[in-house]
Amino acid sequence: MLGETAVWLDGAPAKKLPLPDRGLDFGDGLFETLLIREGVALFPGQHSERMERGLQALFFPDIQARIEGDLQRASQAIAESGWRWAALRLTVTRGSGPRGYAPPEPTVPRIVIAATRLHGDPLTLAAPAQLSLARIRWASQPALAGLKHLNRLEQVLAAREYRLAGTDEAVMLNQAGQVISVTAGNLYLVYGKEVLTAALDNCGIAGTRRALLMRRWAPAAGLKVVETTLDLQQLEHADEVFYSNSLLGFRPVARYGQRSWSSHEVCAALFGHYLEALA
Repeated sequence: MLGETAVWLDGAPAKKLPLPDRGLDFGDGLFETLLIREGVALFPGQHSERMERGLQALFFPDIQARIEGDLQRASQAIAESGWRWAALRLTVTRGSGPRGYAPPEPTVPRIVIAATRLHGDPLTLAAPAQLSLARIRWASQPALAGLKHLNRLEQVLAAREYRLAGTDEAVMLNQAGQVISVTAGNLYLVYGKEVLTAALDNCGIAGTRRALLMRRWAPAAGLKVVETTLDLQQLEHADEVFYSNSLLGFRPVARYGQRSWSSHEVCAALFGHYLEALA
């Protein structure tokens, strides 16, 4: 039986990480955060697609079969422990190597799976969030844009900022001052029947729920999603604002600065389609 958390290293239960590891040394790797229901990963195809894009971009060998096997073993252990909901972090590093930046040849990736039992109800729409503005901005790097690589210092510092500000999340800008996201999710602005979200050509993470929103749930709700450049003025004048990530689905926004929103109809409708997909 598992406790409240559990960790697996290359498919076996573990309590420590062998060193050296390039994920720790250089942030040389990728990760996915999956929502697990009774031992079943939700929307695994979208996570697998993004991981595969990342592995190719970082020139890792093909290890998808290893990943799938390790996930299956961890998911079975979660199911046997009776956890109804869990957050599972899948981390892939380039493993060990000699000193220096150059990747080792051959590369033997290391797979770390960490699961945490959740006691909340992911099937309930979260309370509307209060947003502040992060002073730290996304760095621009087109070669890594959209990927969920291990270098997340901008978000670490932005999360510190919004906690100090007493808000639930923070809006993050790029170096040009354009709106990109919140620290842990993709951001959406509603204008009538259009849902605007930031183009991720130079920075940001292409979320799995963002992909499903664009492909399935927005069209099902009669909405058009537009990827574009966004600014703070557009945010403040939007009819409705919400964000998404893999653990909460969608969350409405109640306030940013002096602007408040009391209507969350579009977010609620999309959350309904999300629940239908889960069913």
